[in-house]
Amino acid sequence: MLKIGMEKRFRIFKKQFQITFLPFIVGFISYSQSSDNNYNRKANTIDNVISTLYEVISGEKGEERNWELMRYIYHPNAKLVATGKNRQGNVGATYVTPQSYVENSGKWLIENGFFEEEIHRKVEVFGNIAQVFSTYQCFKSKKDTKPFMRGINGIQLLNTGDRWRIINIFWQQETDENPIPEAYLPKS
Repeated sequence: MLKIGMEKRFRIFKKQFQITFLPFIVGFISYSQSSDNNYNRKANTIDNVISTLYEVISGEKGEERNWELMRYIYHPNAKLVATGKNRQGNVGATYVTPQSYVENSGKWLIENGFFEEEIHRKVEVFGNIAQVFSTYQCFKSKKDTKPFMRGINGIQLLNTGDRWRIINIFWQQETDENPIPEAYLPKS
């Protein structure tokens, strides 16, 4: 008799679970798959990842950025490495994660407006790894005609079988004493 009571309670619980939670779970899975599929198109080729990289940090003053998409294109252990000279003239590097980049620079990007665009690219691929030298220029608004900064991003990527992920970005800004070489500028 106790066994029949437990079985009946389990069937009732199972039916209530299916009615209450199953539609939510199916909807969530469908949304997640749809989101991943949209994001996968942003990371299925090297070209798409590089375009997404520039797209995701760029925007007019007050325009929110898609930080979720930014995190998606990076490997979980990725590093962003800024290089240059400090005030004392010593060359060094600053290492951050994609998340700390968002925390430290995200507000500034939105408050000031920032557009970074690629003007030249050199790609080397071997198996599942790629090295991209991507020359960039930066503007505060799309309306600007003269960049306030240029430089080169050294981008390392890994193909995980279903998409490319950024492992590291290592960059240096152009200076008067260190102009961008002609080989990394667009051909006229």
